[in-house]
Amino acid sequence: MREEADWMVPSDDTILELVREHGNLTPTAIEDLGGPSAGHARNRCPKLAEYGLLVRISRGLYNITPEGRAYLDEELDAAELEPVE
Repeated sequence: MREEADWMVPSDDTILELVREHGNLTPTAIEDLGGPSAGHARNRCPKLAEYGLLVRISRGLYNITPEGRAYLDEELDAAELEPVE
């Protein structure tokens, strides 16, 4: 079972899974692929990047990090993550 952190919401897993499957995505693309609304993804992607699960490639474009993959593969406890600068 994936170990979520207090700062996470249920849709974060969906966002991470879509980015892992499809590569670099924008919040609009996340919505188009069946994820949460673009507005919600627009709020969550920066938070996931803040904790190192996603990386911002350019304005509004995100990709998954090795830590994000490890979390999805149940190899990383997200509660242990600290914000990265």
